[in-house]
Amino acid sequence: MRLRRAALACAAASVLLIATLSGCVAESATISTAYAADTASASPGPTPGGSGTPRPSASASADGPAIPADCRAMLTPAVLDQLKDVPLNDPAAGIPTGELPDGSLACLWRDPRADTTHLFTTIAALSRGPALDMLNELADVQGYTCYTPDGGTRCEKTWLNEVYPVTDGRTLFWRDDILIDTRFSNLAPSGYTAAIVASVFG
Repeated sequence: MRLRRAALACAAASVLLIATLSGCVAESATISTAYAADTASASPGPTPGGSGTPRPSASASADGPAIPADCRAMLTPAVLDQLKDVPLNDPAAGIPTGELPDGSLACLWRDPRADTTHLFTTIAALSRGPALDMLNELADVQGYTCYTPDGGTRCEKTWLNEVYPVTDGRTLFWRDDILIDTRFSNLAPSGYTAAIVASVFG
């Protein structure tokens, strides 16, 4: 699917997505290495002309939707029931989780004893600027399927894990300068992304 600048501009003002990609293959690095990089790249950069301190990003704009502050509260009871036996934000994972200094939220559902089973979501404020080029890369180069539900853009792809006989994947949803970015392996609760979208955007 090719979404060009002119087509997106005419379709909707808020139909874009930026993805922080490290490739569409199963992770070969440890979770702490792979996801620490994702969390850093999904966060806003230094304030222009400032000292390099990350810019606060609790919401995409003063009157826009707010980034959630709680990994459980943004999910429905039905989704939480599917995750009831999975630890959330265990420090043993070795990556920053919960509310981060830049205003983003990182949620890691994973038992530290598991070899691969996990679900990792970051929610961060991301502006429209570079979003179109990255969206086209998702669709054209990375082979993601992209469509436009709920007033935003959703891109998703699954693939076989290179080591284990399980399915890995990534789902991203962008709307109103907020990106919901989820990576998963052998753990994909039904209705997970939809629940977050409904919580953030109403």
